[in-house]
Amino acid sequence: MAFQQGLSGLNAASKTMETIGNNVANAGTVGFKKSQAQFADVYASSLIGSGASPIGIGTKLARVSQSFTQANITGTNNPLDIAINGDGFFRMADPSGAITYTRNGQFQLNKNGNIENANGSLLTGYPVGANGAISNGAAAPLRITNTALAPKPTDKYNVNLNLDSGKPVIGAVFDPTDPTTYTNQTSVGVYDSLGNSHVLSTFYVNRGPAAPGAGNTWDVYATVDGTPIGYVPPAAPVALTSIAFSTGGVALATPAVNANLTLTNGATSPQAVSVDFSGTTQYALEFGVRDQTQNGYTAGNLVSFNLSPDGKVVGSYTNGQTYTLGQVALARFADPNGLLAQGDNQWVETSVSGPPVVSTPGNSGLGVVQSSAVEESNVDLTAELVSMITAQRIYQANAQTIKTEDQIMQTLVNLR
Repeated sequence: MAFQQGLSGLNAASKTMETIGNNVANAGTVGFKKSQAQFADVYASSLIGSGASPIGIGTKLARVSQSFTQANITGTNNPLDIAINGDGFFRMADPSGAITYTRNGQFQLNKNGNIENANGSLLTGYPVGANGAISNGAAAPLRITNTALAPKPTDKYNVNLNLDSGKPVIGAVFDPTDPTTYTNQTSVGVYDSLGNSHVLSTFYVNRGPAAPGAGNTWDVYATVDGTPIGYVPPAAPVALTSIAFSTGGVALATPAVNANLTLTNGATSPQAVSVDFSGTTQYALEFGVRDQTQNGYTAGNLVSFNLSPDGKVVGSYTNGQTYTLGQVALARFADPNGLLAQGDNQWVETSVSGPPVVSTPGNSGLGVVQSSAVEESNVDLTAELVSMITAQRIYQANAQTIKTEDQIMQTLVNLR
């Protein structure tokens, strides 16, 4: 009798429709992964085996498999919306501390500065150590603290310039207030240990050749906020350093020299600043500063943050500096289909999925992440609607086998 086969076919078609309906319902769910009902045929057991030409007794649902294929990535206006491009899951810690995994990257900051999803689960990652380096320990809930970035006092100043070889030799005693006692001057803003800005000025005096046939020597003097460095007036001026040039205009040696800044505003004093004149030349060109850099900055408050492809959360501060606040952790599994679905786009590991490989984006086979973006559902509505029509036809066909079997039974009952 075909009643059993037809009934199993109706159940199979119904399960297929349920799976398709769930896919269609979640076509707009961020990070959703579509499912597919998979079936197996069924044979009746017998004491002497199944025989040479067995007829099955229908079909059964073998499993519902999820497809973890990559979906389209769409941009958003929220910097904490994160999309994974490639393999991996976000590693989440729920309010009870249990670890779950998701592809839904819609996050926001809670009142404690943790990055959480709509369910209150916290995104885990690697914090920043005291030295500013990413910790390589166990992943823990990420936290973005809105604390001020401490100032960094300037300790390096690099200046690359050209000194005009056509300028006259000056024999007068240097006086920073008298422009006739120096050839050229340039200034740069530097910072003390409190983040206050000071003006470091350097003065260049052409002293002429040290000996007949030699290149010129230039004395370099310095002041901070107008106060001479290296001597206290009315003592005789002391040069910060001297730069000797070859007859071809190239500096014979440009070692870095320390300028000790004397400060009286409560900051660390004296403050040593290494001044490096590498690349400085003396050609028949106008005086010019090709490049000058200093490595200090004032204090700053956090104004925004974004995510780099390797998962680093980078904060931007009011002083123009950026600072790494942490790094997102991702996890991947040997068999993602072995994960146990928990709803809300969450999965947990099982013995079938295997243990997670947890690392940073771009490492250990993991994908990269994209800020201000989300991964859409990977449901193809066109394919689902076609499958829906097919499932409907299968349901009708199985119903027809039951109807036909009923007609045959009726014929047998009516035999006389």
